[in-house]
Amino acid sequence: MIQPSPHRHAFAGTEHPASYYAATAKGAPVTSRLTEDKTCDVCIVGAGYTGLSAALHLAQKGFSVIVLEAARIGWGASGRNGGQMGTTHRKGQAELEAMLGETRAHAMWDLARDSVSTVHALIKDYEIDCDLTPGILHAAWKEGDMPDLRKEAEHMSRTYGYDKLRILDRDAISEEVSSTCYKGGVLDDGGAHLHPLNYALGLARAAISHGAEIFEQTRVLDVTHDKPAQLKTANGTVTAKQVILACNGYLGNLEPRVAGYIMPINNFIIATKPLGDDARTLIPNNVAVQDTKFVIDYYRLSADGRLLFGGGENYSSRFPRDIANFVRKPMARVFPQLKHVHIDYAWGGTLAITLKRMPQFGRFAPNLFFGHGYSGQGVNIATLGGKLLAEAVAAEAGGKASPERFNLMAGIEASKFPGGTWLRYPGLVAGMLFYALRDRLP
Repeated sequence: MIQPSPHRHAFAGTEHPASYYAATAKGAPVTSRLTEDKTCDVCIVGAGYTGLSAALHLAQKGFSVIVLEAARIGWGASGRNGGQMGTTHRKGQAELEAMLGETRAHAMWDLARDSVSTVHALIKDYEIDCDLTPGILHAAWKEGDMPDLRKEAEHMSRTYGYDKLRILDRDAISEEVSSTCYKGGVLDDGGAHLHPLNYALGLARAAISHGAEIFEQTRVLDVTHDKPAQLKTANGTVTAKQVILACNGYLGNLEPRVAGYIMPINNFIIATKPLGDDARTLIPNNVAVQDTKFVIDYYRLSADGRLLFGGGENYSSRFPRDIANFVRKPMARVFPQLKHVHIDYAWGGTLAITLKRMPQFGRFAPNLFFGHGYSGQGVNIATLGGKLLAEAVAAEAGGKASPERFNLMAGIEASKFPGGTWLRYPGLVAGMLFYALRDRLP
């Protein structure tokens, strides 16, 4: 078994971290580094869900596409996350109505529904073996969380006709998860969970099948603001009519004009040893679970009967020295019976959050598009994001596609973190510590 890795810098290395997902990866396509100058219609920076989805949808439309990835396909959050696919945006529909108005909120719901159906269709059409399994349970950590969960479920049924949310009282939730922590919850039968890295690898294979080229271990050092643009790497330059930045939490200083709108934070996951028959006693119906805390716990069973448990986060450039014990503590609060279980894998990853917890999409003249900041809702929304970016690029090139849906997402006003790129961290840490404290209060 692979043991938990020691202290690791969040941006170190170009190989996949020693995670359960990397150990069970299937069908990684054969790629290479960029070693020559090339030209294309669209160059995409980043081979996560956003970049791979954009590459696939553009290649389907007949564009020549090159994807440049600094590390490996799915190396970032796309290959390390909890694998949970929700059915909404990061904010609930009632919040979106207050923020955007009812008309735009309904249009956003249509996008959310498309995000889910797109993931399902891609998995089916390209035969992506990624353990897709239905069901996400939103578990109430406190008694006071239940009225909001109930209200949102009733609102979704009444206003949007969404009938896949089941309200669970304390007794009913105990039939879904073997823990005494929860006061009730809502089970979303339309949600799902999957093996996130295998999903990313499947998207890559699909994009390549339509002619897209992917170059791994090829870090972009600079992007010129010309038309055509030039993307410079250590061993070659790509000249492209259009550019998409799909770097999310790993954007760094590549595009300073948007860096201050996102905050990279680190989150952590452990995988227990295979639990055998005991696995289904923990989660009898094999749904994924996430709670209502601000710093949430999220977990599910793997295909081979492990508990994959995510919990805890930090806001520095370094991961905890002992990730296994860092996450074991929240796991033992939920499942005391697993307090001493052997941990086979422990890893962390960096995601990007925005101040409003909604993704940021946009473009800079003459030919630079971007999408990022999924704030923990990336499996389906990032896949949709790539699709919308493809629509916008195709429309710019004079194709039949419409940029209307991209413009809807890009029209959500974004806010910079106070203090900009360099001073945003102290304020974020103070706020996170405050809400983490609230999680521990009755």
